[in-house]
Amino acid sequence: MARAGPRQGFALFLLVTGLLGAGCNRETRAITNKPETGPGPVAVSALYPGGPPPKPAPDPREKEYEGNAFHISQGQKYFRWFNCNGCHFNGGGGIGPPLMDAQWRYGGSLEQIYATIDQGRPNGMPAFGDKIPPSQMWEIAAYVRSLSGNADPLAVGSRTDEMQSTPPTNHQAKTQPKGDAANVQGTQ
Repeated sequence: MARAGPRQGFALFLLVTGLLGAGCNRETRAITNKPETGPGPVAVSALYPGGPPPKPAPDPREKEYEGNAFHISQGQKYFRWFNCNGCHFNGGGGIGPPLMDAQWRYGGSLEQIYATIDQGRPNGMPAFGDKIPPSQMWEIAAYVRSLSGNADPLAVGSRTDEMQSTPPTNHQAKTQPKGDAANVQGTQ
């Protein structure tokens, strides 16, 4: 049998490489994401000169993130990654307020939680608006809301990947947040 020369070997190499490249059918993803923005103005206090302004329309993205299992699980991951545990101690409260109870200083709707993450709050909560992309802030807000039991139990994971000192999130008793923009308590 005759041995292939360097030109034939190179041609064979090009042919095999071309066939492998043509056979590799990678997934194509359409990048149609529009830049996200945060919610409209969220009231932090009920004190306004001349009476309160009309309530803004709810943010339409709230429905996309509320009760969505994927977004809640991503929010749980980001909650840990961005060291929210450092102040909120897995939602039980510590340096920061607890997230598993019914008392919410700045409101318990997903939009109000997003605004808290985005803009920060006095006496300790830093603003993350310029550090975290809006989609990740929405996911963190969805997870934080689920900590108080206000998410569909089927959408919330039954366990985390680390040790737990609290019952699984989908077994939490549902607590209705009492604080809202019209009934905000003073700093505690």
